[in-house]
Amino acid sequence: MDNAITDYAANATPELIAGYDALPPEQIYASVLDLFPDAPARIVDIGAGTGRDAAWLARQGHRVMAVEPVGAFREAGMALHGDAIEWLDDQLPELVETVRRGPFDLVLLCAVWHHLDMPERARAMPKLGEMTAPGGRLILSLRHEPGALGPHSYPTSAEEAIDLAGAAGLRPIRQAETAAVHPASRANGVSWTWLAFTKAAG
Repeated sequence: MDNAITDYAANATPELIAGYDALPPEQIYASVLDLFPDAPARIVDIGAGTGRDAAWLARQGHRVMAVEPVGAFREAGMALHGDAIEWLDDQLPELVETVRRGPFDLVLLCAVWHHLDMPERARAMPKLGEMTAPGGRLILSLRHEPGALGPHSYPTSAEEAIDLAGAAGLRPIRQAETAAVHPASRANGVSWTWLAFTKAAG
C-alpha cells in the first residue's frame, strides 16, 4: 500500500484531481445505492481521494469522515469542499486512528481494495469489522482488468473478500458486477464487483 500512496502523491496533478471529482457518485454506487442509510448517519469513506463521495454524502445530511493518506488529495478536497466533511490522515491496513474514531453506520471503500496485497487485506478486514457499528454496513468495490495489472494493483476476488469479512463478523448481503464508469477504464475492459456486508446488531 505504501508504494501506491507514493505513486498517487507523485501524480496528484490538477488534471487528475479534476477528473476524479467529475465522476458522478450516483452512477458509481448505482448497484448498492439502496443500501445507503436514509436517516442521517455516521459514515467513513476510506481512501476518499479529493472527498467527492464524502461531500456528496454530507450534502444528504450525513456526518462524514474522509480518510485519505495522500496529502495533496486532502488539501485539494479541503479547497473544493470546505468544512462539509471531516478529514483524517490515516492509512490501510491498520487504520489505527479511524478505528478509534468509530464505530460508523456505513464504511465505504471505493476503488481501494486492489491496492492491498493478500496479507494486507487479511490485516485490514478485522479493522473494518471493528469500525462497523452493530447493524451497520460495509460496502467495498473490487477492481478487475484484463491482461497485466496496473502498478501497485493486485488481483481481487469476491470469494476471498467474503471469507475475510465472515471471519471479521460481517455477513454478505449483496454482490453485483458492473462496468467501469470512467470512459477510459471502460474502454480498457475494467469492471468492478461491488460487495455489501452487514454486522449483526448487538
